[in-house]
Amino acid sequence: MAEANPIRVLIAKPGLDGHDRGAKVIARALRDAGMEVIYTGLRQTPEQIAETAVQEDVDVVGLSILSGAHLALFPKVIKLLNEKGLDKVLVIAGGVIPHDDIPALQEMGVKGVFTPGSSTQEIVEFIRSQVRKE
Repeated sequence: MAEANPIRVLIAKPGLDGHDRGAKVIARALRDAGMEVIYTGLRQTPEQIAETAVQEDVDVVGLSILSGAHLALFPKVIKLLNEKGLDKVLVIAGGVIPHDDIPALQEMGVKGVFTPGSSTQEIVEFIRSQVRKE
């Protein structure tokens, strides 16, 4: 049974990553949990991600990265989201992110960081706990 007003999640792959298996696994898990998921595909610019977030009226932006460029790309995405009035959108991140970089990401506005080994259920529960839909 579909939720009356499901949480809308944008899953995006910023930068030059050429591998998206993890992003697709997360997208499927979120769909299975009753969320509406929009997946942007590979090699998205921060501008493309922010524009898609506006067009799709999302509650959550999930950024997936393997390239190591998270400290360069994520601030750009967050800045653009804020400029477009999406400062209340939940931003989460996943992928290969060194533990030492997590505090910096959280400081810039990433509310949840999920590294390899995080369970899909943990991600679903985190999103549900942060996004209240009526």
